[in-house]
Amino acid sequence: MPSAKTNLIIELAVGALISATLLALEQSTDYAFLSLEWPGVSAAYLFWGAVGGSAAAGIAISWLVNALCYGLGAFAVLSVLKLLIPAKA
Repeated sequence: MPSAKTNLIIELAVGALISATLLALEQSTDYAFLSLEWPGVSAAYLFWGAVGGSAAAGIAISWLVNALCYGLGAFAVLSVLKLLIPAKA
């Protein structure tokens, strides 16, 4: 099985793909998936309100927070699989 560093990179890549997919599908699905984006959207609103940032910065923060949130789930799955699958000696 891969090392923890490799698992972390895989986790962030999976989270980024999920986040990018959700952001891309927003308008075409009439915002049906908006509830799945609340962690990132909430962080973007807090940042935007606190410093008066641009909309592009808010979208970037939303994307990053969603990537981390969904990536942590992927990291948990990979960690459990690493424990369940015995290492070859």
